[in-house]
Amino acid sequence: MSLQNHLFDEGPKRILALDGGGIRGALTLGYLQKIEDILREQNGNDPGFRLCDYFDLIGGTSTGSIIASCLAIGMKVEDITNMYFDLGGKIFAKKYNWWNVFQFKEMIHAGYDEKPLEQELQKVFGDITIGSDKIKTGLCVVAKRADTNSVWPLINHPGGKYYGTADGMNKDILLWKAVRASSAAPSYFVPQVIEVGGGMSSAAFVDGGVSMANNPAFHLLMVATLKGFPFHWKTGADNLLLVSVGTGMGRLNRLPKNISDNNLLNWAQQIPDMFMQDASWHNQAILQWLSKSPTAWEIDGEIGDLQDDLLAADANGKGVLSYLRYNMWIDEKNLGEIMKRPYTKQEIDGLTEMSNAASRFELNKIGKAGAEVQVKATHFPESFKLKK
Repeated sequence: MSLQNHLFDEGPKRILALDGGGIRGALTLGYLQKIEDILREQNGNDPGFRLCDYFDLIGGTSTGSIIASCLAIGMKVEDITNMYFDLGGKIFAKKYNWWNVFQFKEMIHAGYDEKPLEQELQKVFGDITIGSDKIKTGLCVVAKRADTNSVWPLINHPGGKYYGTADGMNKDILLWKAVRASSAAPSYFVPQVIEVGGGMSSAAFVDGGVSMANNPAFHLLMVATLKGFPFHWKTGADNLLLVSVGTGMGRLNRLPKNISDNNLLNWAQQIPDMFMQDASWHNQAILQWLSKSPTAWEIDGEIGDLQDDLLAADANGKGVLSYLRYNMWIDEKNLGEIMKRPYTKQEIDGLTEMSNAASRFELNKIGKAGAEVQVKATHFPESFKLKK
């Protein structure tokens, strides 16, 4: 299926949204392998099948933008996983040392050298631009413009306001730079500066995860349906399928005394994950409120999983969309049940740390094991099958 078919053909539309989470993107890839296998079998069992054939819009934030962009240019999940193992080992390998006087200036701005990240992204994406026909489906790279404090969804739809006009020339932005911008996590990598507005001005971007869109699912729903964006896809449970995949979550479970005794450094280390989880749960609650999801999570003890709540319904009394969410807790109890072995607290801490490259292989195994339990062929409605 061509890019034009994905963007403009009538009929049901399918969206894939991928969370940020550093090296924990390896867990996402475990889920995606299962999704690719199911959809390949449902749609003719063609060995050449790719997720870009099925999904009409693929988007991601931070590490999710790397995976989303690889999928959008036609890579299969197995190849992305191998690339990701190599990439993760390189980009988180060279950490600045506070005692090295020659690195002091760089260390003030970031914890890691950005050059390996940039070099690896250039190897993968080369000279592909946002407007390139090498991107085989709709793509949305979610970044945060730090100099204006605004979330920027960089999209490849030719009807976009900033795609190729005097207001902006997003189509000419190199894909690797867009992905680098989305992945510029503060304290990990320095911001990415990109020329916008037809080369007349520049903008500084940081990780899209420094926003409510680290889980970009709801943001992609807005991109696909709001009048300000060019897609204008129909809502309705039979018209729109949104599949959202996480990077795993560490469970916050501390004694009040430990919280009270936290020093400034401890708070600084914990706050990013706290914000990311809050944003993700808020995002998820809204989407479950708009749908009758077969993968609904309990949001909290008061509102439950919202299966008896529906904010808006289509003409058939169904939700605004069909929604699937795949994610898991990374804790001793859950991993012990899924992986059939005990995990120590030290192992759990290593798996939740977003820059711990050594965990990428185990995270991928965990994602695959979680997918075997959670992802079902019946989750993907017959109405969303590809036309022959």
